Amino acid sequence: MENSSQTPQVRRSLKEYIKIFLCGSIMGAADVVPGVSGGTMAFILGIYNEFLNSIKTILSPATVKMACRFQIKTMFKTLPWPFLAVLGAGILSAIAVFSTHIQWMLEHKLALILAFFFGLIIGSVATVLHQVEKWKFDRYISLAAGVFIGYLVVGLPVLATPPDGKWYIVLCGAVAICAMVLPGISGSFILLLMGKYEYILSTVNKLKSGINVLESFITLSLFAVGLLFGISFFSRFLSWLLKKYNDLTVALLIGFMVGSLRKVWPWKEAAQINNSNILPELNSSLILPILLAAAGFLIVLAIEYAAKRIEKKNGENF
Repeated sequence: MENSSQTPQVRRSLKEYIKIFLCGSIMGAADVVPGVSGGTMAFILGIYNEFLNSIKTILSPATVKMACRFQIKTMFKTLPWPFLAVLGAGILSAIAVFSTHIQWMLEHKLALILAFFFGLIIGSVATVLHQVEKWKFDRYISLAAGVFIGYLVVGLPVLATPPDGKWYIVLCGAVAICAMVLPGISGSFILLLMGKYEYILSTVNKLKSGINVLESFITLSLFAVGLLFGISFFSRFLSWLLKKYNDLTVALLIGFMVGSLRKVWPWKEAAQINNSNILPELNSSLILPILLAAAGFLIVLAIEYAAKRIEKKNGENF
């Protein structure tokens, strides 16, 4: 007998799936940049809770039980695989398309790309403040704790000599995906701290270029195994926190975003992302970074405005 406790999939139009794909693309592009979290993008795009709940459902014991019983029809009809497949396609497409360009920007135009994401994160903070239903003393304490933890984490030194074993690639994937899911904590930056950011990014580029295909595929497969293990446990824990302590958790996540601004401050010593922050010189070179930061901020506000309009329209139609 098939498990009837599973709820039917959400029916969506082609337009809605295109939107989900674009959301995934934004998340993927953000995840490539150390200091920027794809979880932050999911948060402001309004798909964060569905993202967590879909992962939790796909990796639940009930799903494993259905798979063991070969209840393929029930799995096909009830699991949220269309949402995750389209979102995942967007994320992977963005990583494949933008990884080379973003790597070049990080090496040659660091202030410009960081300024854009700096504006995005500030806009993100501004738009998610209302997701805390009631700001009280304990919420402010949670916010302050998030700022403090985020600020400390992004200031940690990079591991100079990381292990070379295959197990470490799996571990990096597991730890990085937990950070990627958290708004404000960058999975790419965690990889940077663990000493494997350049290695993983170059492996992606090698696979795209057809260089050392088998070796690159094995490395990324091990990394994917780590991603799967990490997200299977962490998504359930975070989903439970949001369900049980929504305001406190959201305030903490907002704090993470604020604290992460330390890493994406556009001006660094010797234009290296791991170097100390410095104050910019007051000259014409400030204009473009400021314009890009403003553009990032306004893009987030525009996304928030569009999302509210769509939500209001759907409510009226309903």
